[in-house]
Amino acid sequence: MQREITDKKLANYFDVTGRALKKVKLTKSGEFDWKEKGVDFLDMATRYFRDAGHFQKKGDIVNAFAALNYAHGWLDAGARLGLFDVDHDSTLFTVD
Repeated sequence: MQREITDKKLANYFDVTGRALKKVKLTKSGEFDWKEKGVDFLDMATRYFRDAGHFQKKGDIVNAFAALNYAHGWLDAGARLGLFDVDHDSTLFTVD
């Protein structure tokens, strides 16, 4: 049962995110199905939210917290891109 964020766990998250930032490249602009992407983002957020509940039940608070942050990240990114109408809610999302 993991209930604290260890230096090792934090280092792992820094490593993964750092490698991801280095790998990302901007794509050429093009048309895509906005609704399909919105459904995909919402699906990912929902799955991470469910995972968070699963980790919490197991007593793995660290991974529950991480999964919640991933879930909200998907929602926030979708709102920022305009995939979701969040009614200009800048309390829950980084919009406006």
